[in-house]
Amino acid sequence: MNTPKPPSIKASRLKLIAIAVVFAAPMIVAGVLTFTGWQPGSKGYGQPILPQRNFVDEQLRVTLADGGDYAWRDPAQPRMTLVALAGPDCAARCFETLSGMAKTWVMLNRNQHRLRLLYVGQPPADPQHLAAVKTYWRFGHDAEGKLAAFRPTGADSVSALLVESNGTALSYYPAGFDGTGLMRDVIKVVK
Repeated sequence: MNTPKPPSIKASRLKLIAIAVVFAAPMIVAGVLTFTGWQPGSKGYGQPILPQRNFVDEQLRVTLADGGDYAWRDPAQPRMTLVALAGPDCAARCFETLSGMAKTWVMLNRNQHRLRLLYVGQPPADPQHLAAVKTYWRFGHDAEGKLAAFRPTGADSVSALLVESNGTALSYYPAGFDGTGLMRDVIKVVK
């Protein structure tokens, strides 16, 4: 009768080391990639706001059209704010950008309640455009000019800010921003 030979200790150790390498290799590669600064899918389309700003801590006042102040922290429930900052003479191109931003809100579907739209600046002069914008946006005025650095200087242009529910400004989208990129960022953070 032939009895099987027990595996040698050296062969067993090599198998154990091979199994450990198979499980450890992905973690080591991920650590190296993270250490070098590469992280898949972590980049947004907006520009990060550095140094970080919290509009609640700064007591940044936006006076609404009805006379009250805009509450960066919604007392009813945590909601993000998409702020549109209009340049001088908001007209057709400005209205087109605002409409695209409102479509982003509409596309959130059942998560619409988690995002508020705030328009800061002079409303569009055209009554037809004004009526359409009022459907989705709350109008306000930067009472102390603290948002001036984000406001576009070109005529008929819009820039945007995405503000966390606690008042922290997350991303800045300068005039001429990619509307699809903004939509992807909003959908990513509102989910």
